[in-house]
Amino acid sequence: MIFGLYSVLLATLLAFLIYIAFFWKINWVRDYRCQKKIKHRRMEKLPPVYPNGWFALLESSQLKVGEVKHVSALGENFAVFRTEKGIVKILDAYCPHLGANMGEGGRVRGECLECPFHKWLFCGDNGRCLDIPYTEKVPNFVKTKSWRCCEVNKIIFVWYHAESATPDWQPQSHEKISNGSWRFQGRNEFIINCHIQDIAENGADMAHLSAVHGPALFLSEDVMRLVRHTWSNASWTPQTSVSKDESSEEMSMNKNNPEDDETKNHRANMTLRHSLLLFDRFDILELNVKVEQIGPGYVELLIETTFGNMFIIQTVTPIEPLLQRICHIIFSPPLLAPYASIVFLGECLMFERDVAIWNHKRFETRPMLVKEDKTISTYRKWYAQFYSANSPTYQTATKSLQW
Repeated sequence: MIFGLYSVLLATLLAFLIYIAFFWKINWVRDYRCQKKIKHRRMEKLPPVYPNGWFALLESSQLKVGEVKHVSALGENFAVFRTEKGIVKILDAYCPHLGANMGEGGRVRGECLECPFHKWLFCGDNGRCLDIPYTEKVPNFVKTKSWRCCEVNKIIFVWYHAESATPDWQPQSHEKISNGSWRFQGRNEFIINCHIQDIAENGADMAHLSAVHGPALFLSEDVMRLVRHTWSNASWTPQTSVSKDESSEEMSMNKNNPEDDETKNHRANMTLRHSLLLFDRFDILELNVKVEQIGPGYVELLIETTFGNMFIIQTVTPIEPLLQRICHIIFSPPLLAPYASIVFLGECLMFERDVAIWNHKRFETRPMLVKEDKTISTYRKWYAQFYSANSPTYQTATKSLQW
């Protein structure tokens, strides 16, 4: 009888561990915006605070059919809604009539959004007002701004451009995500105080890998002499063209309807190899990481492991000047879920180390670089393409902030 009880308890524990391993999803959220402000950061010569490009506003799972949400980002207020056909539309949040926020209490009607204040109805495609309940004819001039958007890889993006230029590229969907062979395994979200360019610059800053990410996790300083993280074969290069016949599994083959990118240079590539080194001799937990930055605020990471590949998407969205929302979402084959969770937990902890730096640093417009830092100079020249004549500066963006 006792043996039978032990068997039941053991089976229950095993079932619980299997559930945790395969079905538990990491949701690591940290908000550092309430930290004490660091005084005397240099603001007058910063790069513009809102680059041009596609930026994530929500994850697909956060917006149901017939639901509308208010999202504040990029110095704008958006009413993001999913129509009754399941298509995402984005309008200016504030109704041009008397300023009600349509993202707060607005109602989705078909492919349109209804203002909660006076029931004015706005088309999601072009922002035109289609109906005012108490007037016979809607004036032609009544409209609100409709924002270009797309929903790719379970993320809702908005196109932002200071010159109102039309998009000449957009994030592409990955077949293994869209067909379900790579499944969602977890996410994290960080709200941090820094310039958006600081975040992507990490990819070009090879020297920080050993300094910030070399010490092993959870271990004391004495033990860290015996085991440490190593980063090798690191490189960062801007991508000025994309081959049409590119067919490797790593990145481009997984994209549905790939664009003709031959003249685009909005991409940059990084590769590195990670391993956990024991006694400065034995390599374990080996990972080959292939990174593609696509525009100023979207990054795709393919992680190759001994057991199979996993995929991480990073999005960076400016909420306000010097306030960024960074999210990582990991996908992997279902059977790789336990290992993916371990790798992603390590990524969360490693990223916290970067956040600790970003939250307290200032952006140096003229850094003192040595020749080994040449990739940082190359990166800054590449990133400058996402700024244009009217890109908001820190001064103009803070002056335009409303109550």
